Amino acid sequence: MMRSERFYKNHLLDFAELRYSRHSTVPFKLHMHHTLSIGAVDQGEVLYTVNREEARLAPGSLIVINPETLHACNPATDSGRSYYMLHLDTDWCFKVQQSIWKINQMVAVAKTRIDDVPLYTQYCRTMEHLIDTRIHLQEKEQMLYDLVVGVFSVACKPQKIRKAPKGNIEKLKELLSEDLQRDLPLTSLAKAMGVNPYALIRSFKAATGLTPHAFRMSCRIEQARALLRQGWDIAETALECGFCDQSHFHRYFKAITTVTPQEYRINFIQ
Repeated sequence: MMRSERFYKNHLLDFAELRYSRHSTVPFKLHMHHTLSIGAVDQGEVLYTVNREEARLAPGSLIVINPETLHACNPATDSGRSYYMLHLDTDWCFKVQQSIWKINQMVAVAKTRIDDVPLYTQYCRTMEHLIDTRIHLQEKEQMLYDLVVGVFSVACKPQKIRKAPKGNIEKLKELLSEDLQRDLPLTSLAKAMGVNPYALIRSFKAATGLTPHAFRMSCRIEQARALLRQGWDIAETALECGFCDQSHFHRYFKAITTVTPQEYRINFIQ
């Protein structure tokens, strides 16, 4: 099988960089990153070294490496391995931790390997969505936030929990309802409001029962229904409401309304 490499980084989500290597037998020398790194294999096994600790990593587990920590992850057999490696900016990680804990500096990870199949599955799904160009940035950002909160909850020592802050909900609803064609991460909206974007996620969900991304998607579908009732073409409606293509629009529209855009449209075009 041929080796392949994929890399993902978006300037609007510049706190995250992803690498996906398939069927690689290439070894690494000991090295370090200035980022927090979270990795997993989806095929094969690796032998990893982190701060002189050596162990094997197989599908079903995650490896979490603190910034500026010497490490290497190499194939355990000649057949190679396929793996994801996610690198996260430390300032962003600190913002995430501040949204859930009462802390004044970033809390280092105390557990290198996490043997947790549901969290591993969540990680792989998040990485797949991160690479997928059809997925909205807010959805990617929400998935990254949820994943990293889960990782920190398992891998860090317990901290004092911060209550979800109140306020800013109506203003955020207003911003989320506007410019639906644009694909912007929550960090852009929160910056305009001068608040921690991830504290905003928690307060918004506590107040509405929805994530900001889910609320914005509902706004998109409401606008799409109105346009379809007016006789708009489905492809034009998808673009006007911020969907990258008809299949993406079709999937979300049916998930929310239980019918396809075409089924909905023909009931109003007589």
